[in-house]
Amino acid sequence: MIKQEGDGMMSTTNINIRVNTELKKSAELLFADLGLNMSTAITMFLKSAVNHNGIPFEVKRVVRDPLALGAMTQDQLNVELEKAHQDVSEGRIESAGAVFSDVRSEFGLDNP
Repeated sequence: MIKQEGDGMMSTTNINIRVNTELKKSAELLFADLGLNMSTAITMFLKSAVNHNGIPFEVKRVVRDPLALGAMTQDQLNVELEKAHQDVSEGRIESAGAVFSDVRSEFGLDNP
C-alpha cells in the first residue's frame, strides 16, 4: 500500500517475489523467533544492501568436486543415492540423448 506523502509516514510500495515454499516457511519461523515478520526482515536486507552499496554478504559459486566413489563412506554413498532417487521420483531427469543434443546444439556440433 502506498501511503500519502505528509501523513507522517514514509511512502511504501509492494514487492512481489516467488520463493520455494519450504524456504519461505523456514524463513518465517526464523524471523518469528527473532521477533520479526517477513516484511521487516526483507526491509532490513534492502537497507543493509543500500548501506553496503552491494549485497551485504559474500556471494560466490559453490564448486563441487566430482564424486569419487572410492573415497566415500557407505553413509556418504547412501546420501548421494538417496538424492539421485529423489531427483528421479520428482522428475528432475533428462535422457542422455537430450543432454547430448543440447551439448551439440550449444557448441555448434553436427548431430551424427
